[in-house]
Amino acid sequence: MRRPLALLAGALLVGAFAAPATTASATARADSGVGGDGGFTIEDPRIKESSGLAASRLHPGVYWTHNDSGYGPQIYAVDGRTGKTVATITLSGIGKPRDAEAISIGPGNQIYVGDIGDNLGGTWPYVWIYRLPEPKVLKDQTIRATQYVVKYAGGARNAESLVVHPRTGRVYIIDKNENGGHLFEGPAHLSPTGTNVFRPIAPVDLWATDAAFSPDGTQLAVRGYFGGIYYDWNGGRIKREGTLDVPLQAQGESITYTIDGRKLLYGSEGAESPVQAKDAPGSAKSPSTGGGSQASGGSAKHGGGLSGTVRTGAVAVALAAVAVFGLRRLRRRG
Repeated sequence: MRRPLALLAGALLVGAFAAPATTASATARADSGVGGDGGFTIEDPRIKESSGLAASRLHPGVYWTHNDSGYGPQIYAVDGRTGKTVATITLSGIGKPRDAEAISIGPGNQIYVGDIGDNLGGTWPYVWIYRLPEPKVLKDQTIRATQYVVKYAGGARNAESLVVHPRTGRVYIIDKNENGGHLFEGPAHLSPTGTNVFRPIAPVDLWATDAAFSPDGTQLAVRGYFGGIYYDWNGGRIKREGTLDVPLQAQGESITYTIDGRKLLYGSEGAESPVQAKDAPGSAKSPSTGGGSQASGGSAKHGGGLSGTVRTGAVAVALAAVAVFGLRRLRRRG
């Protein structure tokens, strides 16, 4: 995961403007009747760079996460009621992870981990996906995983978003590009012995850091650092529906739906990182349907709505980002 200069500016401003978001998150937790659906804080000191998030259907109220590059082959089950780790799973049967960036759960409670990051901007000749069965008993254990080799049609690229369709089990990746990326579709069935070529099937108008399918597979939510977009899945011929109410976070790198589809949970990297809940598009209280939230969401490229409680901070971050990008372009011209 590459930390752009714009994020450094954003991180400096988050502390000044994020207090209302924390208060809102605490209120949501108090009002929520389901563990973790109102948000939580990851308490485990080993989880310093949470870079993916997936809600367990087998263990309601539990969320799977993992660290970014430079850590071992572990994933963590976090109790959404307390923020404490209730199981650490070590993956065996795979090589050393290079840059794990995403986690998703497919049909049959199969967990997929996307070792798909490329901090060098698209130089690795291939990346990997790991698949393992979600354990029925939550305890520290080692589970053998299947490793898949992945290449992209059109050449290598950086990516941080991997999703598995909950009905078909097909795997998709969204590459990470400042000017917007593409949704890449994998083979109908991944091969553990050959190379799995992912092909672009649709543009995604966002600098994507993670994505998630709704539980019924009809909606695709994509987040970035400063906003998000949701799409009607439409059998893979995605149609943009609106922007997401993304909270302001120091380095927002994860998103997942709750198992009932009513909430979206947004995570960030960092020690004791908060996981914040917002109404999912189409839920009873969702404010982010249609074009109304576009006014508060910024550009189409890096789009997405930000909550009203942190809008002032979001504007400050956006201005800082614009300034940094402007300086970068001036240097390039020079």
